[in-house]
Amino acid sequence: ARHTGPPDGGWGWMIVAGCFLVTICTRAVTRCISIFFVEFQAYFGQDYARTAWIHSIVDCATMLCAPLGSLISNHVSCQVGIMLGGLLASTGLILSSFATSLEHLYLSLGVLTGLGFALCYSPAIAMVGKYFNKRKALAYGIAMSGSGIGTFILAPVVQLLIEQFSWQGALLILGGFVLNLCVCGALMRPISLKEDFKTAPEFPEQDYVPETEKQDLKRMFICSPLIKLWPHECLCYCSWKEYDFLLMPGFMVLAVSVLFMAYGCSPLFVYLVPYALSVGVSHHQAAFLMSILGVIDIIGNITFGWLTDRRCLKKHRYFCYLFAVGMDGLCCLFLPVLQSFPLLVPFSFTFGYFDGAYVTLIPVMTADVVGTSLLSSALGVVYFLHAIPYLVSPPVAGWLVDTTGSYTASFLLCGFSMIFSSALLCFARLAKKIKRTHLRSLNGNMALKQHIWTNGAIAYSVTAELDQKDVEFSAVDTNSFSNR
Repeated sequence: ARHTGPPDGGWGWMIVAGCFLVTICTRAVTRCISIFFVEFQAYFGQDYARTAWIHSIVDCATMLCAPLGSLISNHVSCQVGIMLGGLLASTGLILSSFATSLEHLYLSLGVLTGLGFALCYSPAIAMVGKYFNKRKALAYGIAMSGSGIGTFILAPVVQLLIEQFSWQGALLILGGFVLNLCVCGALMRPISLKEDFKTAPEFPEQDYVPETEKQDLKRMFICSPLIKLWPHECLCYCSWKEYDFLLMPGFMVLAVSVLFMAYGCSPLFVYLVPYALSVGVSHHQAAFLMSILGVIDIIGNITFGWLTDRRCLKKHRYFCYLFAVGMDGLCCLFLPVLQSFPLLVPFSFTFGYFDGAYVTLIPVMTADVVGTSLLSSALGVVYFLHAIPYLVSPPVAGWLVDTTGSYTASFLLCGFSMIFSSALLCFARLAKKIKRTHLRSLNGNMALKQHIWTNGAIAYSVTAELDQKDVEFSAVDTNSFSNR
């Protein structure tokens, strides 16, 4: 059905529930893969560096293939894309249970499962933006909290499965659990908004397509019906219209800031526990720090989403996002001087809360920049930009630890990277505001503008601002003007 605007409720809450389950089955399961590290090392007899590539490949493949998920969602349907992703991810986990080498796991658990997660993640998040406007941040906060809640619940469950059925049996059961993504896909009922019809592209003229059918196609901002009716030139044109936001200055700045933000946030989740152990914290307490991160991450998702939906903060969500990213950067800068468990607990609380806060606002920020109709494609690109930092930053941080003999350089680099991401967006917003003020002053000082030429007569409109009132003068025709 066609809607003039997002319904902000109704079936939208089922979309939120579906996206919540998608984040559990994708992001939470990805985090829980680290629990298998010790088992993989013992079984295959490999060092930490080679085994750690499994987690990096899953994360990288999920983000790198995010635009493919958006493409399938736009050209076929969101439901088909998520169901297909669920089947691929489940197949990857099941095949991983029969792995005989780390290379086998790189392909099955890394590439295949990561590809399946990519087909599900960005389309599901984009659907929430289609159904919500006034309560968008709250809806995203609930949907994205699946990552923290899923990690909190699945981590002990996965450990128990490994103890009972070995790592092979645990991966097999996880493969069955991830099949729930197909159920999530079935919940993603498509919706047509007024904005979609306004932004529908004008297709090139084709002689062999009836005019009535052509008009129907123009009203649909979905290119899947064009596959059989339009040649490849038209399809390329349609695909370009879906990604023309790439040339928007606002999106370019957002994209660069995302690169630095993704680089800064990734290593901390890998090296927090080793750092805590290196300063004398027990294994139990180090694991408890990660549990605090997961739980507070959930609180940050929901409460920050609710707060930024309030009337007093809704217009300032941009700066709320900057504040959250900047606070996480400051936490990383202070981490090297926190060398005891009582000092690391407040760090986990603070970093976890603001991590959940800015993760919630990433889709909201993207929607504010590109609009709702292009949100799926834009989110695919945004999550694609996470891929390389996620793949590179943990090894770079590890190299710094090996070279310097401490974690200080790694954490400082992460902190400065996130602060730079926040500062870049801040300077971009200030520059935009200054430019807007300058243009208004130019328009206010404009005194004379020629705007009509007709039948040998010249008409002028002279606009002057006097005591904050506009006075318009219209010239007489050329005959009376010459008599004067």
